Amino acid sequence: MEYNYQARTPEGEKRDGIIDAISQEAALASLQRRGLIVINLEPAEASTAWYQRPFSFFSEVSQKEIVILSRQLATLFEAKVPVVVALRTLLSGINSPILQREMASLLDEVQGGMPLSQAMERHPKVFSPFFFNMVRSAEESGKLDETFRYLADYLERSYELTSKAKNALIYPSFILVAFFGVIILMFTVIVPRLVTIFEETGQTPPVYTKVIILFSMFIVNYGYVLLGLLAAGVIALLRFVRTERGRFALGRAQISFPVIGELYRKIYLARFADNFHTLIAGGIPAVRALQISGEVVGNVIYRSIIQEAAEAVRGGSTIADAFSRYEEIPPLLQQMIRIGEETGKLDQILSSLTRFYRREVDSVIESLISLIEPALIIVLGLSVGIVVAAILVPLYNISGTI
Repeated sequence: MEYNYQARTPEGEKRDGIIDAISQEAALASLQRRGLIVINLEPAEASTAWYQRPFSFFSEVSQKEIVILSRQLATLFEAKVPVVVALRTLLSGINSPILQREMASLLDEVQGGMPLSQAMERHPKVFSPFFFNMVRSAEESGKLDETFRYLADYLERSYELTSKAKNALIYPSFILVAFFGVIILMFTVIVPRLVTIFEETGQTPPVYTKVIILFSMFIVNYGYVLLGLLAAGVIALLRFVRTERGRFALGRAQISFPVIGELYRKIYLARFADNFHTLIAGGIPAVRALQISGEVVGNVIYRSIIQEAAEAVRGGSTIADAFSRYEEIPPLLQQMIRIGEETGKLDQILSSLTRFYRREVDSVIESLISLIEPALIIVLGLSVGIVVAAILVPLYNISGTI
């Protein structure tokens, strides 16, 4: 059950938030263990109206926050700071309410005697299966500081890779939005005035201008129908991609679309190689490492391939042979993994593959940006030019007859 609390530190600093506990007494004891002086404590349901509760969109922990948290934990563990002290130190510097609540609950569970990996598993908003399995392996091997350094490095690489892909699409997205804004303005404001001019002068517009006028009249008179159809299409698409069939269709489209598909394939292969390398280096068995990598790779097609490969490896197959059945896995990755298995240096081979695919992603992004910019300029310039010509040429003819 959740409780809202208001408290102060021994230094007088005000603290408030939400704590999850089995009873009000347990919540009070947990807060007091943190060294807080409780001022007010009451059930969250009784004190929080529906309109005061945070929207789920704003209650997610960002990837950047997790990256920072992981690096801070790695630094504290490398300094041989005890787990409870490290968590308490981090909690005092967290600004995000949702992350603060999750970490406070994590601290309570660890103080209560729960292993760190098991406590992390209870907080999926913050810690992925990849994360807490690595921590579980570190607890078994006694290499918590080294594992958290691996995790922090991996999460920083993953965040950088995702950011590059997103940033590559910002410019074309902005240009397309601006283009459609200009076109809608022309069809709803400028073209209807052109119709009035033709009616007043009695001139017959050219065929291409008639097409522009008809399209403009449709938008002006039936724009709400178009918006309704568009909204219905978006809702239907969102409902479809939530189904298993829809997820597979979306995943296939991501890696099959011209140019963009190549970028997605490189990103997923880089993510898989990095995940798999980090898990293997952290002492996770190969089958379990494959299963976890499949869960966090980010594409349902590759997830299915990796999970099936894990089952094949469990049955006695080599990793390279298990991957050789799928055309989505390039021969280079298969051959490199085969070499790693034969030489016993799989973690080093996977590290090399990670660096290779990261460079490939950078190369594809640079090529994509250099291709998109001139293509957008040409296509949008021609589109705007046609519309403007369809408007100005008839007006020039009318002015010539006056």
